[in-house]
Amino acid sequence: MLVETVRLALGAVMRNAMRSFLTVLGVVIGVAAVIAMVTVGQGSTAQVQADVASLGSNLLMVRPGQSSMGGGSTAATAASLTLKDVAAIKTEIPGVIAVAPNSSQMMTAVVANENHATLVVGTDNEYLAARGLEIETGRDFYESELRSGAAACILGPTPRKELFGSGDPVGASLRLGQISCRVIGVLASKGASSFGTDQDDLVLMPIRAFNRRIAGKQDVGMIYVSVVDTVSPVTAKAALERLMRERRRVGPNEEDDFNVFDMAQISSMLTGITSVLTGLLSGVAGISLLVGGIGIMNIMLVSVTERTREIGIRLAVGATTRQVLTQFLVEAVVLSLLGGFIGIVLGLLLAYIGAQVLEVAFIPDPMIILLAFAFSAAVGVIFGYFPARRAARMDPIEALRHQ
Repeated sequence: MLVETVRLALGAVMRNAMRSFLTVLGVVIGVAAVIAMVTVGQGSTAQVQADVASLGSNLLMVRPGQSSMGGGSTAATAASLTLKDVAAIKTEIPGVIAVAPNSSQMMTAVVANENHATLVVGTDNEYLAARGLEIETGRDFYESELRSGAAACILGPTPRKELFGSGDPVGASLRLGQISCRVIGVLASKGASSFGTDQDDLVLMPIRAFNRRIAGKQDVGMIYVSVVDTVSPVTAKAALERLMRERRRVGPNEEDDFNVFDMAQISSMLTGITSVLTGLLSGVAGISLLVGGIGIMNIMLVSVTERTREIGIRLAVGATTRQVLTQFLVEAVVLSLLGGFIGIVLGLLLAYIGAQVLEVAFIPDPMIILLAFAFSAAVGVIFGYFPARRAARMDPIEALRHQ
């Protein structure tokens, strides 16, 4: 019986193919928009998490000064960080994997007739562990080079390509301002981040050489602290704050004159923002499903009116009220499911194109697809019930008299 009802419903839909297509267009757009938005949103969230993770595992960053609510900062007036702070963190914070100083400045690197503006970072070998960097060719800094502040440098893949092309730069020299720097190694590529920065565009050199020959001061701009996975970043952050307050002689009732940033918290915040935006956009797109449902109800009411005589004949020859109700309800569900199926295909296609354009991962969620399909069926049931009930409650004699 159900198979026959479905066959009749498909026949009714195909008899008015263009009208049926226009009817389900709202459902198609709604389902496609929801799936596309959620899929691209999940890809963006995964990209943000990957970018934050690429900065380093369980990474904390210590900076001088405090950021205010208005966007200002007290970094200019706060006491600077020093290499002694780096040494203290290494010895007094438990579970530390790496503690790396970081002072940086944009400079133009020159090799023969080639030049390239890049970020020069003064640091030490622990920077590699803290940031999850690897040496592709060459080596890291010797301890003697770090102690003496030798003009040695490790290139990122971008300046290596711009300055040396496909050649091997290890052993060659480049000029940074008035400094001649010998290349001792090349970093493995990490690629571009979704924050719009090229993670490969940097040159590393010993912090003492950077401070003495480039910055002209002994300050440290920032300290990276990486802790083992068994230590909670929250616990490590609290220990860092206590140590820095003690070293910087911050009184019990005084505000910190430094900041400790937890990358896990930053990742959670950014993920939360992308999730909220995805939810809002999906909610707006979901309104199209309601509009599509209203369109289905409207067309089914028109169909009931057009087929009044047919309904009267069916009731006169013995069809029950339940059978008529089921027939028109199935027609509405078939329309909405057809729209749902087309919407899923279109939504996945749009999501794939969007992921390629935005350069994020294409991560379709089977649960979202299933929910969208189920919701489209629910739209057919909910908005098709009233027209179907109206058809089932017709008086057979009045229906037969209808012209």
